[in-house]
Amino acid sequence: MKKHFLVLTILLLLPALTFAQTKLDMVAIQEVEVLERQRFAAQVAKDYTFLGKVFADDLVYIHASGHQDTKTSYLQSIRDGKSQYDKIDVEALNVRLYNDDRAAVVNGTVVITSPAKADGRPSLARLKYAVIHIKVPRHGWQVVLWQAQKQL
Repeated sequence: MKKHFLVLTILLLLPALTFAQTKLDMVAIQEVEVLERQRFAAQVAKDYTFLGKVFADDLVYIHASGHQDTKTSYLQSIRDGKSQYDKIDVEALNVRLYNDDRAAVVNGTVVITSPAKADGRPSLARLKYAVIHIKVPRHGWQVVLWQAQKQL
């Protein structure tokens, strides 16, 4: 009888435990999604302090052109005006968690508006991208990899 009571109790509590895990996952997914949107805004605003915190020291940043930057060289490219962003619109953003919510793979689509070309035409780039975030104990979520591909 006690055995049946224990089994019944576990079966009744299992959905609650599953929900709790899902709720924790949803919190982590929301954290990463908010961070992605803040990062895009920081790139437009040239907020080097924020970008310095969100990019891991071993960042690999692969542009849609195929050019690869480190954290230092990418931040310098923004300072030098090589990477310019007037606006970044997020069209799609998907977060998947791994490794007990300590790693996140993000993929999505953005439209980047850069300063107009010399002839006055708007400079728009629609990119599909993938990002890997790692949750570092003392720093929180950090971007370790960005890779983008231009869409026609």
